[in-house]
Amino acid sequence: MGASAHGTCRTSRRGDPEAWPHRHTGATSRSAGVATMLNLVLFAVLPYLSLVVFLGVSIQRYRREPFTFSSLSSQFLESKRLFWGSVPFHLAIILLFFGHLTGLLFPRYVTLWNGSPVRLLILEATALAAGLLTIFGLVGLIYRRATNDRLRANTSTGDILVYIALMFSIITGLWVAIGLRWGSAWYVHTAVPYLWSLAKLQPDVARVAELPLVVQLHMSAAWVLVGLFSFTR
Repeated sequence: MGASAHGTCRTSRRGDPEAWPHRHTGATSRSAGVATMLNLVLFAVLPYLSLVVFLGVSIQRYRREPFTFSSLSSQFLESKRLFWGSVPFHLAIILLFFGHLTGLLFPRYVTLWNGSPVRLLILEATALAAGLLTIFGLVGLIYRRATNDRLRANTSTGDILVYIALMFSIITGLWVAIGLRWGSAWYVHTAVPYLWSLAKLQPDVARVAELPLVVQLHMSAAWVLVGLFSFTR
């Protein structure tokens, strides 16, 4: 199932070479070189850079301005509309996080679970529902922050960038779930080996270089978020 899904992704990403019989070799080589360099930056450099920024800035902020690590600006300044934004968002984002983490730590069991079409549909539907709930909660949080003077005054540039990156990441994730489908199947066969290659300091860029653009954007947005979190409350 995972190999088939990966094959589908490869075809949709590259297309049929016979469809472009008149391309010049020089132009093709240059384009391939640019694509290779971009893949290296996004999938070999960006992950480590984001982690270094997150750890470095977080440690510096904790040592110099420990108070900025609190969520005082959002939870103590205004709480009446907190439920409809914060609760759905946090429940859904935690569910998505542990869903991805389960696939990363126990890919074999996820593959076995997906061996049943019914169980696969349940997992995919749950992930889609969590994504939609995350969007609902995030919109509520943004609206609450934008319409409350005290919250707006305590909103930093880092907060705004995190909201933008979060929204982009969730939208692309929903696009993957709806447009490509069976993400849990090819996630454990493609993304998980790539993530473990990063942990081993041997990034296997080839595993993700041929994935559809929307998947690459989703993964890149996740790494950007890691770095941005260190600049927000």
